[in-house]
Amino acid sequence: MRRAVDVAVAGAGLVAASPVLALAALAVKLDDRGPVLFRQTRVGKDGTDFELLKLRTMIVGAESQGAGYAVDRGDSRITRIGRFLRRTSVDELPQLWNVVRGEMSLIGPRPTLRYQVDRYDEHQRHRLDIRPGITGWAQVNGRAALPWAERIELDVWYVEHRSLTLDLKILLRTPRALFGGIYKGATGGWR
Repeated sequence: MRRAVDVAVAGAGLVAASPVLALAALAVKLDDRGPVLFRQTRVGKDGTDFELLKLRTMIVGAESQGAGYAVDRGDSRITRIGRFLRRTSVDELPQLWNVVRGEMSLIGPRPTLRYQVDRYDEHQRHRLDIRPGITGWAQVNGRAALPWAERIELDVWYVEHRSLTLDLKILLRTPRALFGGIYKGATGGWR
């Protein structure tokens, strides 16, 4: 049932978001003439690699410059339009296609890079027991403002406690986390 809901909602989301995606793609192209999409290998369910799709928000070749894979607030590699796309999370909309293809889910731990997964301990590897998501428990409880270890722990907690009720709670909190700043009460009830 979860997969059917993912496909239905992601498909409808792609249709509904197509005008926004088209405008954002045009803005990315006009901003610096590089490719519109950014493709990056991430680790999904059971440790399987897949190609994550995002609208490109950084200069071409950003991973080989500056801080490498790490992106800090105010990073000079982020393009003008990229700052807006990141702040509003519009850059994440192409991941709806990852959901339709079955590589991701609407809700789950955010997919990470191979070098990060290689550092997981046995407990943290439980993040990989389910499909990664566009939004998740860590995203609605602080996003990137949380220390890495706490984000991982929130994700593992979600994997161990996921339910329809928890998924609905995450969906309801996602807009506030995206547009209302970081959700306060970050660790309330997750331990």
